Amino acid sequence: MSYRRSLNSVIYGGDNMVNLSDVRYLPRWIILMIDILLIFCATFFSCYIIEKLNYNTKVFYNNVHMYTLVMAINVAFMYIFRTYAGIIRHSTFIDLFKLLLATFCSTLTVAVISYSYFLVSGFKLISAHVPFLTIFFASSFMILFMFRLFVKEFFHIIREFRRSTLKKRIYVLGIDETSIAVARAVLDNPNLPYEIVGFLTQRNDSRRAQLLGKPIFSKEKIEKNTKENLALDGVLIIKEMMSKEEMNSWVNLFLEKDLQIFKSPSVQKLRDSDLVGSIKNLQIEDLLNRKPIKIESVEVSSRHHGKSILITGGAGSIGSEIVRQVSQFNPELIVILDQAETPLYEIENEMRDKYPHIHFKFVLGDISNRHRIEPLFQKYQFSMVYHAAAYKHVPLIEENPHEAVLVNILGSKNLAILASKYKVNRFVMISTDKAVKPTNVMGASKRTAELYVQSLQNCENNVTKFITTRFGNVLGSNGSVIPHFKKQIENGGPVTITHPDIVRYFMTIPEACELVLHAGTMGNGGEIFVFDMGEPVKILDLAKRMIKLSGFDPNTEIKIVYTGLRPGEKLYEELLSDDAKTLPTHNEKIMISKDANMEFADIDKYTNHIIKAALRGEKIEVVQMLKNIVPEFKSNNSIYEILDK
Repeated sequence: MSYRRSLNSVIYGGDNMVNLSDVRYLPRWIILMIDILLIFCATFFSCYIIEKLNYNTKVFYNNVHMYTLVMAINVAFMYIFRTYAGIIRHSTFIDLFKLLLATFCSTLTVAVISYSYFLVSGFKLISAHVPFLTIFFASSFMILFMFRLFVKEFFHIIREFRRSTLKKRIYVLGIDETSIAVARAVLDNPNLPYEIVGFLTQRNDSRRAQLLGKPIFSKEKIEKNTKENLALDGVLIIKEMMSKEEMNSWVNLFLEKDLQIFKSPSVQKLRDSDLVGSIKNLQIEDLLNRKPIKIESVEVSSRHHGKSILITGGAGSIGSEIVRQVSQFNPELIVILDQAETPLYEIENEMRDKYPHIHFKFVLGDISNRHRIEPLFQKYQFSMVYHAAAYKHVPLIEENPHEAVLVNILGSKNLAILASKYKVNRFVMISTDKAVKPTNVMGASKRTAELYVQSLQNCENNVTKFITTRFGNVLGSNGSVIPHFKKQIENGGPVTITHPDIVRYFMTIPEACELVLHAGTMGNGGEIFVFDMGEPVKILDLAKRMIKLSGFDPNTEIKIVYTGLRPGEKLYEELLSDDAKTLPTHNEKIMISKDANMEFADIDKYTNHIIKAALRGEKIEVVQMLKNIVPEFKSNNSIYEILDK
């Protein structure tokens, strides 16, 4: 434990110690008594000065009448002006002015009484009364004023000391202009719970230099010392100034030393927003983020500006973000369709507040009900359809395969047929990496929907371009692993992982939706677009990092428990099947997967049969039909494995 923290615990931690900054104000009579004592001292001081100036001071110090008169008059005016009534540590100019008036009136009154007494009796109550009263006025006011100033400053110092001991001691990572600007903003804001004690850099030539009066430390300083030896709580980083590799390297070091990691927004955001709420703990999403896709905004805008757009599943994680991004291009109408009442109401409130000039239509309905959704196509003549509605939770779908067929297959079929019938320009379906060599019902149902949508492309008289986007797990989406881990950590653990070797691809919600919009502009119809997801993430490493970023120690403070693979779950997700070939696009992050397809007549026949079985609630029959449609569908850790034998 550092010396400073030990001192803090001594001052503030003991049961018998008093926290001076929290002491209530003294009773008024005590303040009055102190003021009387100070007036007595001022009187004595004035007498001493008069003697040194060689005035006639015969029996001056023994003049009881003088002391009595001066003290009585001052007490009277203190009472009249209530100079003792204010809380000294919070003294203001008004308190100072009242003190000046009381002192002036007291001195003037003493002078009048003393001179009047001399005229009547010929005896002086105060020798050399003019010089004495002049010195007394100045000295009494200054002593009373200095007493209040001292008390005010004393409590200010105590409060600042206490505040600094309660603040988190942090380094700022980097010595560039951006890091300095952020550090200056933090130093200039006393309300922030952070105390910058130095800067951190990889360079070794800055050890003796200082920035903003703070020392500069090298990376070796962190590597060779413990958190206690450093007397440090955490490090403030500016995320935008580092590459992913640099940030991961630093974060690994900070987590190894049990240091908290804080992230600061850009300098521009520091100027335009509340700094207190701008500095936050680093989140796991910050470590998984990559450089997002850059949309050709001219093409995207031309596809949406002044057009009529339908977004299914528009209240979900992906669908609602598509709604937000499409709204930026000022379409004439956006119809948001979803069967979840409360989320639909929430996105309605948000969008009507943000985009009051756009015409929105919020429809509560089920895509499996063609009679509900066809009137929308008839009435609004959509130019674009974004199909994000789906059942996606693997274990639930494994238990209810007939529901997956009714929503993921029948719902997609209804929308795709209506899009072709009403000559929608583009139909963009959102699929999943679980559709590749599926091991669960959910993935197989999405693959079936992919086959159906693709088959419509080459149908006679079809003018709609059918486009499919396929990507992995989305950070922060409903039911995804990261929000689940966060809740478990907040509850004190344990964090549950199905298998220590399980890995997944991740992308952000805005990134996923940018892909969807981009695919809608670049597709010619019939393509399945896959995204370069980067390196897969081991879920165990993800959990450990999240626990450390939350300030806990994995397996000691927060336990990690393995629960076993869930029905239909596999260790590794893929974006391409083994026999699929890829074609590049003008965006290096996006590829076209050349998966095998199926003729419309065949897939239409298959889907008609499986939909009838689903309506009968025949689980085994439904799964068997899925395996016939998608031959690569092999169940894993599921009761349906028997169908693969």
